[in-house]
Amino acid sequence: MSGNELRVKAVVFDWAGTVIDFGCCAPASVFRRVFEQKGLEITARQAREPMGLAKRAHIAAVLAMPEVYQAWTDKFGEVPTDAEVDALYREFLPLQKQVLSDHCDLIPGVAELVEKLRSRQIAVGGTTGYTRELMSVVTPAAAEQGYAPDAEICSDEVREGRPAPWMIFEIAQRTNVYPMSCVVKVDDTPVGIAAGHAAGTWTVAVTDTGNEMGLTLAEYDALSEAEKEERRTAIVARFESVKPHFFVRSVTELPDVLTKINAKLAAGERP
Repeated sequence: MSGNELRVKAVVFDWAGTVIDFGCCAPASVFRRVFEQKGLEITARQAREPMGLAKRAHIAAVLAMPEVYQAWTDKFGEVPTDAEVDALYREFLPLQKQVLSDHCDLIPGVAELVEKLRSRQIAVGGTTGYTRELMSVVTPAAAEQGYAPDAEICSDEVREGRPAPWMIFEIAQRTNVYPMSCVVKVDDTPVGIAAGHAAGTWTVAVTDTGNEMGLTLAEYDALSEAEKEERRTAIVARFESVKPHFFVRSVTELPDVLTKINAKLAAGERP
């Protein structure tokens, strides 16, 4: 296949913070509640830092943070083990499912974006740290609002979630898209961008609608442009370790990015 024939054929979106749930608020609030039920208070930043991992791995990552690890040890007189992670995860799942229905609103412009992608014969995929049980709430709610990806994979349907590339590979297989340089991964978390790199795709990081900004739409709209830009600068710095190919404020800016990627592909560039 010559360079001129290569073009973007699939876009793989994250869910919360990228296409639904402005600010990625549903999981962050529940992670804090699970620890509060054990008598431990974690900060919003601690709850959000591992976002993008499969949820059990996320809980393990929070518990491994030095401050949380020490607080647990001080409170219970012993270090946390895998059994404690499993117990916290069992408590997390029903709580998360309970609040999800209130956090399924599409991020503004997503439905219109999908129409544009399909008009360009670009497949739409979705990957998530949510389990299939949790997505049983999200998927139909999103479909009612006009967002239904051609293929979606959950973290419990592959050997390992992000930053491993397996969910993205599975989307590529189900949509019959290859080579991976024709795939674009869009995510609001560094671990999601790392998964895109691992899969050999182009990567696009979302700054304003996702976990790193961490605000509801109303809270975000209340910020001045200067405040938004200050937060944006800090967010870009937090993505530095994974070096996304592109940044967008929201996925509505994606069409211009895809045009740039197509030009790079035509010029012989690869992710």
